[in-house]
Amino acid sequence: MSSKRHLVRLELMAAVTGILIAIQARANGQLSHLMKNNIEAALVSFSSGLIVILIVALFNPAIRRGITQLRAAVKSKAIARWRLFAGALGGAAIATQTHTVPLIGVAVYSVTAIAGQTAISLLVDKIGLGGGAPQHISMRRVIAAAITIAAILISVFDKLQVSTYSASAVILSTLAGCVIGIQRALNGSINVHSGQSYTTSLLNFIMGTLFLLIFMVVMMVVRGDHLYGLPTHPWWIYLGGVTGVIYIALASTVVQHLGVLTFTLFSVGGQLVGSFVLDLLLPTPGATVTGYLVTGIVMTYIGVVVGGQSAIFKKRSSLR
Repeated sequence: MSSKRHLVRLELMAAVTGILIAIQARANGQLSHLMKNNIEAALVSFSSGLIVILIVALFNPAIRRGITQLRAAVKSKAIARWRLFAGALGGAAIATQTHTVPLIGVAVYSVTAIAGQTAISLLVDKIGLGGGAPQHISMRRVIAAAITIAAILISVFDKLQVSTYSASAVILSTLAGCVIGIQRALNGSINVHSGQSYTTSLLNFIMGTLFLLIFMVVMMVVRGDHLYGLPTHPWWIYLGGVTGVIYIALASTVVQHLGVLTFTLFSVGGQLVGSFVLDLLLPTPGATVTGYLVTGIVMTYIGVVVGGQSAIFKKRSSLR
């Protein structure tokens, strides 16, 4: 019974990460809209998260022990060095998020990003990128990926004929979902060796902040981008970094136990509900809640359920 309760707690934690993703997307999107520079906005979000996790690390010896364990794992070649750059993928995904959310809204961003995550999870689970045993790609999971991809087209169907609608933002957010899926898997493998989820989170924010800082400097040189001052309101636009700290720590802990696809199943529930509510209460200029969008959200969740149902059944059966 205790094992079953533990599994339920893991599933609830996965759902909470989805809600955090929706909140982060809305906060970062509004920050980007006000700053008029999505890369700078992503850097502000990541660096604020880095400050938070560094403060936590000062008072948490477990994080420092995790760093020691991770360094030992790298030295012994138990984990490849390239896996430690998962945070750079997170930085790229956040930069994309800050660009696309103001254009298409949190709900459409969530649907497209989830489709990308679901599709890429087939690959990362098959090769065991998350640190667990490789999983077979079944026909059920292929169908699930196809359903979620079809959900993208339905979600934006009424906007396809609108010339001002950004189709490129839809494509970019789908690719961002693929990147997030890979990052989750890498974080899971890092967490296996660090033994501390906040150590994994700290590493992610260091790598992500460095990546975005370098990227921003390159864009300033190559494209002539300008820096803008920080907006003073609304206060919630600065929640992206904090929610990112909590999200990465939770996700890196849960994904190694549930697997990327099963984790995605429960995370999606929280993300879709959260993004739908946010688009109703705090819509962006490009966001409209229509019947097509609602249908796309429902289809997205059905697709993830179809793909994750067998994995959950096996996991629960093993506890009987």
